[in-house]
Amino acid sequence: MHNTVTGELNWLLNDFAERVASVRQAVILSRDGLAVAASSELGREDAEHLSALASGVQSLARGAGRHFAGGNVRQTIIEMDALLLFVTAAGDGTCLAVLAEAEADAGLVAYEMAVLVKRVGQHLQAAPRHEAAGGGFGGGYTGGFGAGGAAPQGR
Repeated sequence: MHNTVTGELNWLLNDFAERVASVRQAVILSRDGLAVAASSELGREDAEHLSALASGVQSLARGAGRHFAGGNVRQTIIEMDALLLFVTAAGDGTCLAVLAEAEADAGLVAYEMAVLVKRVGQHLQAAPRHEAAGGGFGGGYTGGFGAGGAAPQGR
């Protein structure tokens, strides 16, 4: 992804996290579990960890859908004592993962996630990426997480 696209995605994730009550963090990830963009509340290590977890959850859910003839997975929600983890498909090869407080209105969070996915759908058509030989995010995300807090240019 281009740095401009990543910056726009970071900005949209920050806006989403600020606008939707009880949402703490959000990350867009490739199907292979690499962070593409993240809200500013997530440090790089946490964004990578959340991306890997969300990728695994989506993979398990897709496997259940295939095995039990349930069809495509729309959304996965994991309920913890203090948090809810939402994972939803966000385009070919990408997912959106959101952490919200346990008291969150799950229906509202899910709705707002669907709106966000539609808003940025053209940016979320990321093919699975592989890390460059030197590590990091390869040709994808190159800025520090949280650096996308400013509005994108030309808006």
